[in-house]
Amino acid sequence: MSGPSTLTEATRPAPGGIEILDPATGTSVGTVPMTGLAELDELVAAARRAQPGWARTPAGERAAAVRAGAARLRARAEDIAALAESETGRPRAEGVEGVTAGAATLEQYAELGPLHRGRSLQGSYDATDLMVWEPRGVVVALTPWNDPVAVSCGLLGAALITGNTVLHKPSERAPHTGALVGELLAEVLPAGVLQTLQGDGTVGAALAAHAAVDVVAHVGSTAAGRSIARSTAVTGAHTLLENGGNDALVIDADVDPVWAAEQAALGAFANSGQICVSVERIFVHEAIAQPFHTALAAAARSRHTAPLVDRRHRDQVHAQVREAVAAGARPLAGAAVPDGPGAHYPATVLTDCTPEMRIMREETFGPVAPVRVVTTFEQGLAEAAADEYGLAATVLTASMANAQYGWRELPVGTVKINAVFGGAPGGAAHPRGASGRGYGYGPELLDEMTRTKVVHMRPAPAAAARW
Repeated sequence: MSGPSTLTEATRPAPGGIEILDPATGTSVGTVPMTGLAELDELVAAARRAQPGWARTPAGERAAAVRAGAARLRARAEDIAALAESETGRPRAEGVEGVTAGAATLEQYAELGPLHRGRSLQGSYDATDLMVWEPRGVVVALTPWNDPVAVSCGLLGAALITGNTVLHKPSERAPHTGALVGELLAEVLPAGVLQTLQGDGTVGAALAAHAAVDVVAHVGSTAAGRSIARSTAVTGAHTLLENGGNDALVIDADVDPVWAAEQAALGAFANSGQICVSVERIFVHEAIAQPFHTALAAAARSRHTAPLVDRRHRDQVHAQVREAVAAGARPLAGAAVPDGPGAHYPATVLTDCTPEMRIMREETFGPVAPVRVVTTFEQGLAEAAADEYGLAATVLTASMANAQYGWRELPVGTVKINAVFGGAPGGAAHPRGASGRGYGYGPELLDEMTRTKVVHMRPAPAAAARW
């Protein structure tokens, strides 16, 4: 996931905090006070004080609290989605789906937490040997604006259910949404177990570098993730990073080009391309390239896109488009900044793209579909794999052999065959390269939030005679 992480005209300093502007209209949503750097030590200390008691709370009681938090989110789904729409431009219906997904994730971890098991080991007959998990301690969760509830609930749920306390800093682009989510969840938790902080990258950086923090979990840009990794290399905090992606869509010669264009449009334009696993690069076989181009351009022209998160981000998206056109890419749809207020940008299709273009090398995070025509399926896979990112990729093919070859060859954490989105709940993968490290979802996230202690027990000498 990417997008700028500094304050912009949509998240700008205001007296006492950060002012948020509605990306659809440019009007003020409100001002949120920033957490002062001087307060961080106190907040971390409060989390540290609360952690032992929360860890000693029976797992079933922790699960009941997390489940109660999920119920509160469901009850306020419309309110949360309305806030997210006003801050980020995400359509209300999609925002409700995000809240529902977040609540379901909390419920999932409420079920999985009490079942998270250690292991017994077989040693000598007179000894007991165990591998037992324990919470890591204080977790910092730095979460994004593009899906502010669903992503946050994954990290918060896994951390809380395993007995950690959490300092949550939502993105400075969605502070009102993050504040409401934090308020609703904190209502069902003991004091200090979950605290919500507000601020820009300076606050996040200070949290990541704090010596009394045990885990830093970050979903956001690669630049921020690398900065966090440098800080935690000094402090020793366990680090989870889901960062930028440059996800490829590889289209074989044997699929229906109109269906392929529908998949490409969904992957590139959903939420205006502001999804962690949006389609960022398209490699289409020359045998179906012409009808694919025609169908994709038609899909783009007929699609109404929500505004981007702010005008500065729109400027970055358009700069990549403009550079590509100057280097020889041919626009088939969009590619122009519309008049009017807000941060709107049209669904855009570019063809005649080459691997050297920045739009093919870097994450755009906007409603742009850059297309490269390839002569073979193998060429498409090879060019898709030649990238520093490794979050996800999609292959469209009617060939089982090519599907198998595709998922084997693509060096990414998630490969989807014949569907740009979807998957069973609970899936967890390791991002590769510049896309991050560690499990971010599923039961495996419970392992990331805990550490293992080996226990070896033998009887005292006086009692050993019976053995």
